[in-house]
Parts: sequence; C-alpha cells; structure tokens
Amino acid sequence: MNALDTFADLLAPEGQALLAELRDHDPANELAAATRLRREHPAPLVSAALGQARLRQRAAAKFGADAQLMYFTPNGVEQSTRSTVAAHRAARFAALGVRTLADLCCGIGGDALALARAGIRVLAVDRDPLACAAARANAEVLGLAELIEVRCADVTEVDTAGYDAVFVDPARRSKARGGRIFDPEAYSPPLSWAVEAARTAPCAALKIAPGVPHDALPEDAETEWISDGGDVKEAVVWFGSAEEGPARPAPGGRRATLLPAGETLFGAGLPADPADDEADRPPVGPVGDWLYEPDGAVIRAHLVADVARQLDGRLIDPTIAYITADRLTATPYATAYALTDVLPFNVKKLKALLREREVGIAVIKKRGSAVEPEELRKKLKLGGGRNSCTIFLTRVAGAPTMLLGHPATDPVTPGR
Repeated sequence: MNALDTFADLLAPEGQALLAELRDHDPANELAAATRLRREHPAPLVSAALGQARLRQRAAAKFGADAQLMYFTPNGVEQSTRSTVAAHRAARFAALGVRTLADLCCGIGGDALALARAGIRVLAVDRDPLACAAARANAEVLGLAELIEVRCADVTEVDTAGYDAVFVDPARRSKARGGRIFDPEAYSPPLSWAVEAARTAPCAALKIAPGVPHDALPEDAETEWISDGGDVKEAVVWFGSAEEGPARPAPGGRRATLLPAGETLFGAGLPADPADDEADRPPVGPVGDWLYEPDGAVIRAHLVADVARQLDGRLIDPTIAYITADRLTATPYATAYALTDVLPFNVKKLKALLREREVGIAVIKKRGSAVEPEELRKKLKLGGGRNSCTIFLTRVAGAPTMLLGHPATDPVTPGR
C-alpha cells in the first residue's frame, strides 16, 4: 500500500476514529499505543495515524487549534508558514485588491487557507501528490473547499494568466543536500524562475529565507522581513499592483513587519557595502544610559539607521546593530535596556561584580563577540543570588566590551 492509499484510509471512518482516539496522544507511550491499536486495526493505518498525531502536535506551534483538525506531511510541517504570518500576508494581498490568486508550491495548503479566509479564491498547485491530498483535506475540514482548488502539477507548467496575483513559496529544504538550502538558485523552483513568474503577474509575492543576501534581491520589488513574537520567520519579495495605499509595494524598498501587533517600518534600507552612502548611516558614539536591541526583522531589512534616527540615537560600533541613547524613547522596533555598567571584557571582574550585587539570574546576549553565552555562564557559576541582570557581550568602538543592564520594563533606572 502506497502513501496516498494510506492517507485515503486515514480520511475514511476507521482512520478518523483512530485519529480521534490519538488526539491527546503522549509520544512517550507510542510503543504501547501502537501494540494495543494493531490488535484491532491494520498496522499501516495505525502507523499512519500515529505519524499524523505526532505531526499535529508539532504543527500546533504554527497553526494553533486548527492543527488538531488538519493533515500534514513531515516537509509540510517544516516548510508551512505560521498561521499569523500567513494571515498578515493574505490581508496585504486583500488590501491590494486581489480576489483570485495562484498559490504555487502550496504544500499542505497553509497559505491557501489564510488567503481563502481573507476572501480570496485560490488555485493551489504542488507537484507532490501527498501534499496535494493533505491540502484538499485541510480545505475540506476547515470549511474552505469552495474557495480552494488544489491541482497536482509542476508549477513551472501552470498558466497563471487571468489571476489577480501569484504567490510562490519555493522549497528551501533538500534531503539530498542535508537540510536547509541557502543558495536561492538551489530553491525548487529557483528564485530566478520565481522572479520572472512574478514579473508577468499583475501582483505577486515570493516567500524566501530571511537570511537572503541583499544583492540577490530584485531591484524592481519590495522586500518585507517578518518577525513574529521577536523571531524572524521569513522574507517576502513583493511585485507590482495598481492599487494605491500603504500596502502597495515600493520598488527597491525594504520593510520590517513585527507581528502580532502588525507594526511595520518602511525605508530604502542601507546598502550592503559600508563604503556606500555614508551620510545615510547612523552616527557612532559613546555608550549612553540606554541600549536598544533592534528586532531581528529591522536588522535583516537594514533599517537600523531608521530606528536610530527615531530614537535620536547612535551605534556603539559601526559594525554592531546595537543603538544607544541618552534618554528613553518608546519604540516597537527595538527592546530598550537601562544600562548600569560598561566594562572591558574580563570574566574575573564580571564574576566579582555579579557576586557583589547578588545576581543569581543573568540573561546573556552576544553580538560581535567570540565568547559563547553558555561558555561564559559556566565560568560565572551563578546561583543563589536574589537579583537579575542582562549581560551584553559585544564591541564598543572595536574593543571587546561587557554591558550590564535591565529591560526598561523593569523598575530600574540607569545606574552609571
């Protein structure tokens, strides 16, 4: 029995009963559960149901309560867009006037579901028959089948003429290559093909890895980096649209969007070469009373200078994305810390200082330092103290430095 036949059996009454029984399945008891269930059900079906139960538990972080109803493949869980991010993108498509869209490389249908919930009619295409079967099942179980047509085909052979927009999510993982693919031209399909497909559509978006080199980005598109809860999840390259408004892509623009609040910062972005456009770069100066750690999406979008200008701040080092300022200014684009100490890096002195201040809990962050936080934590031998602090391992004007402080949300003021 092949994987498609087994998946079809999961959708039948016996498979549904098994999935319902495994809803609160504890993976630690899987062997006992498998032994018990195989007495009453075919072994392939039991294995498939247990596998689906595991995938649903893993997918809960991305899909929330929907995960317990949905169907997944291992690649589908890994590559699917988090539902909050998919909903943001779908809302932007809707704001651009999109009513029909071709979702190429749809996988198990995570983006198609969000698009359909935004009122967009979707053609969802993937060459993996099992992923397509899961996408159909997901559209059906979530009541969106009328808005989603799933087609098993090579996306490079699909005619997207007549659709308002195209969305392409190339595969960025490869078993043959041993995991994630970092070269955009090694995506499946390659980024160059996706870009050309996007340019032929009235409106388009391409999902790519957030670490993509800026010099690989097309100049006639806007790139948006999206973080969710402080974690950078993806970058999206946006093309075209005749629709006016803040959602309209700006060629060459860089955008950082922070979810779940939906705050978005737009700018031209700094060039990758430090020698270019020096006038647009934030100043570098001495460490002030406050340190700001920009959100990862802001850093990826090269918009640290924009945030520094908003804060009337400066960089602590020309190559480090930490901003310092002499006063506290509220911003959604960076986390603020009240600094108490700026010291040359010295483990012995740091250990003595923390002991003197009865620090038992320390959050250790690094940027531009060769020291690993866990390595330092072992040397500090913290424990027993009643106080806490945040330690930044970084460089100030090129010199290895330790910054100590507390989040601005703590009832602590700068102490230097």
